[in-house]
Amino acid sequence: MNRLRKAINQEKTAGYIFTLPFTIGFLLFMVVPMGISLYYSFCKYDILSPPVFTGLDNLKTMMADETFFKSIFVTFYFALVSVPLRLIFALIVAMLLLKNSKMSGFYRAAYYLPSIIGGSVAVSILWKRMFATDGVINRLLQGVGIDCHLSWLGNTKTAIWVLIILAVWQFGSSMLIFLSALKQIPQTLYEAADVDGAKGFSKFFRITLPLLTPTIFFNLVMQMINGFLAFTQSYIITQGKPMNSTLFYTVYMYQQSFEFYNTGYGAAMAWVMLLIIGAVTLVLFATKRFWVYEGGL
Repeated sequence: MNRLRKAINQEKTAGYIFTLPFTIGFLLFMVVPMGISLYYSFCKYDILSPPVFTGLDNLKTMMADETFFKSIFVTFYFALVSVPLRLIFALIVAMLLLKNSKMSGFYRAAYYLPSIIGGSVAVSILWKRMFATDGVINRLLQGVGIDCHLSWLGNTKTAIWVLIILAVWQFGSSMLIFLSALKQIPQTLYEAADVDGAKGFSKFFRITLPLLTPTIFFNLVMQMINGFLAFTQSYIITQGKPMNSTLFYTVYMYQQSFEFYNTGYGAAMAWVMLLIIGAVTLVLFATKRFWVYEGGL
């Protein structure tokens, strides 16, 4: 018995030692900064001078800030448009790649690559040049006979769509998750449907789509969170212009914190965004029971 207890204690000690680096890192780089940020959200703080506690003044300022509400609208518009489009493209490509071939591995890697590099500064700069007045997009349109000299990034109606297209292009991670889920669907279900005379679209809507709804839900939640936290595209490509039509919430928060030296206000905005993401996630989970199939195969 004593040997058993000694062995158990040794295993516990080893576990604590191996988890210690993560625990220290989590406390130092996550919990402590979040606590400091929460305190700053109730302060008037400009980085250069000590914080002064002001209570709910930052929240009151927020409620009277038109740009704050504009950034929320832009962010919701971006997320609610780009995320469904990204998931649709991801599912279509996943179904196309479902059949194995000699080039399947190459195609999967090629389609996944944008998810890795799509959020980089280099790609954002490239995207900005592509949609410039003298960029590749206008030249391609001119090449097919369309006399286009549109300033895509200077137009309030088209600038946000440049960012949406870039987000949709980064569908690789969702595509791989869909592909994995599609391979888990038993072929016997499709064989039974063939015996009953079901056609392609009927099999998709009655077998494939219902069984994919848990995966769709997972991708939807994760991509919505990423959509609300999008930053690089707007900051590098448009800086929120023109007329704040592409001013993402995160960009405005960064501007307040580090460009306008209103760091306390920026910290308050960060916590409001956390509450917004939490509320949206709760809504998605509340609606889950109406459309997500959780039955067995």
